[in-house]
Amino acid sequence: MDVRLEFTYKTPRGLETLMTSKEMRAEKALLMVEDMERTGRVKSLQIIDGNDSTWTVKELKKYLKGVETEPHDVTVYFDGGYDVQTRKSGLGFAVYFQQNGKHYRLRKNAWVEELESNNEAEYAALHFALKELEGLGVHHLTLKIKGDSQVVISQLSGDWPVTEDTLNRWADRVEAQLDKLGLKPVYEHVTRKSNQEADQLASQALKGIEISGTIELDPTN
Repeated sequence: MDVRLEFTYKTPRGLETLMTSKEMRAEKALLMVEDMERTGRVKSLQIIDGNDSTWTVKELKKYLKGVETEPHDVTVYFDGGYDVQTRKSGLGFAVYFQQNGKHYRLRKNAWVEELESNNEAEYAALHFALKELEGLGVHHLTLKIKGDSQVVISQLSGDWPVTEDTLNRWADRVEAQLDKLGLKPVYEHVTRKSNQEADQLASQALKGIEISGTIELDPTN
């Protein structure tokens, strides 16, 4: 979870000013709060999350302790492919997350027939990933979503309008799933090379190769 700090700073000579920090990880914010409180020059301090909800230091500590046992620091890579000749689609995604002090990667793909375009396959791949996050127990956090589809990323981030009815329905499904899980998405358009893992999963799905599994990662590599 990302938060910002709002506080009044008082100098040794009694001058005061209201200050607001940039958003930062809650863990970092807590360390800064504890350090500032030791100076005795900070008062009226508020910790505010992305939904403009205010947290006390005690509440934030309790939240962070609970988060350790739940999936957090989640990043989703997604990709969809569409074969015009066979009218079949391949969906693939990779999810990176932390839990209980360990790092994990979940990969999964699927083969579907009912889609009609590559853009629709891209949307379906992201929705597929979000449904899987529900099974993982991911909820109420900031979620990084990365894909090489300029259309999907730009439409969901609000930079481009959604003009096609079919894609509009998929956008509604994606946003409904995000709302259901209390997730705040941060969209990032990446190159195909940076999205190679999800792209390969989608291609394998089109070839009938099913992939599904979670592994623990070595964060030092």
